[in-house]
This record gives sequence, C-alpha cells and structure tokens, in this order.
Amino acid sequence: MYQAIQIVHSYWAYLVVLVVTLATFNAIIGFIRKRAYVPKDFRISLFALIVTHIQLLIGLVIFFVSPLVVWFSETHGMGEIMKDSTLRLYNVEHPLTMILMIVFITIGYSKHKKKLTSTPKFKMLAIFYTIAWILMLSRIPWAQWL
Repeated sequence: MYQAIQIVHSYWAYLVVLVVTLATFNAIIGFIRKRAYVPKDFRISLFALIVTHIQLLIGLVIFFVSPLVVWFSETHGMGEIMKDSTLRLYNVEHPLTMILMIVFITIGYSKHKKKLTSTPKFKMLAIFYTIAWILMLSRIPWAQWL
C-alpha cells in the first residue's frame, strides 16, 4: 500500500510543480504587464489551489504510513530525528514547509478574490504564489526525484 501511495504522491508532485510554476509566472507577468484579469487567470490560480490541496491529502496519508516517518515509533527520539538529515527532511522539514506552501497559496487565492480590479488581483497572487513557489522548491527531496 505504501509504495502505491508514494508513487501517486511522487507523480502528482510533478503536476504540482508545473501548475504552481505556471500560476506564479502568470501572476507575475499579469502584474508587470498590467493585463486584464480574465477567466483563464482565475482558472490557473484555482487549479494551483486544487492540485496543492490534493497533494496535501496524499501527503498526509504518506506521513502516517511511510517507513521514513518515525515520529510515532518508539525506536527514534526527537534528538535522533533532528541529528539525521534524512529523517529530519522527511519528518519535519518537508511536511512543515509544504504545509506552509499550501497555506500561502490558500491565503493568496482568498485575498485575490476580494480585490475588484486586475492589478491588485495579480499583485496578491504574485506575492503569495511566489513565496509558496520558493518554499516548495526549497524542500522537494530532489535526490528521490532525480
């Protein structure tokens, strides 16, 4: 079961990276060029929100079934987890950073909906999606991907 969920999580992550990158650059370009905010822009930002939340749900399942997550075992203490870079990545850094990334995307998406004109909409998306994008890229376990 774990391997199947891990495969889904890994392949869905490619989609997340692609869509969040697209949404981030779409927002930045829209803000810089002072473009009109059109339904396509809304769909791109919404799709980024949706795929990240789905990835969160898959990630939560993995968090509780992964052999690399040892929070709930009696074999590893907090000190051991924090001293081992691999255990720290999978038990603390990756989950916490990705949750923060999703929080920033959710806040950006919510704030942009309250704006009435195009430039502030793009500005909200650009700020929050860029922070989320940087967080996401900083804690992807690249060794597992490449």
